[in-house]
Amino acid sequence: MVQYNKQYPTPRPDVNEDTIDYWMLMQETKQLHVQKCKNCGTYSHPPRPVCHNCRQFKLEWVPTTGKGTVYSYVIYYRSVHPGFEVPYEVVLVELEEGVRIISNMIDCKPDEIYIGMPVEVVVDQVWEDLALPKFKRRNT
Repeated sequence: MVQYNKQYPTPRPDVNEDTIDYWMLMQETKQLHVQKCKNCGTYSHPPRPVCHNCRQFKLEWVPTTGKGTVYSYVIYYRSVHPGFEVPYEVVLVELEEGVRIISNMIDCKPDEIYIGMPVEVVVDQVWEDLALPKFKRRNT
């Protein structure tokens, strides 16, 4: 479970022209959205201007189920930024839609995480103007 070191500013994700809609939808709807190609139906994450499958620019934002499984994870014992307290985990979650997203868990210690763990998204309002998608255990 990621914990923030209050002595340092909490690191913020990069918000740019390719990701601004993703972050705005997260903040406004409190739901995880991904891009879907209107041409071939391929889901995409992280946000990008063009479909990685058919190279068309016909992408739309669609809500996800928020459900997935832990595909992989890593536990950090030495922080990459002073704003994070160690140890903490970073999980790679494969969503039901087939895309993978990098995030953190909110309800378990690093040694409780396992590959294949069923999880669901939780929107964590880390800053007043920006929320992050994180994950919690899901009862199956």
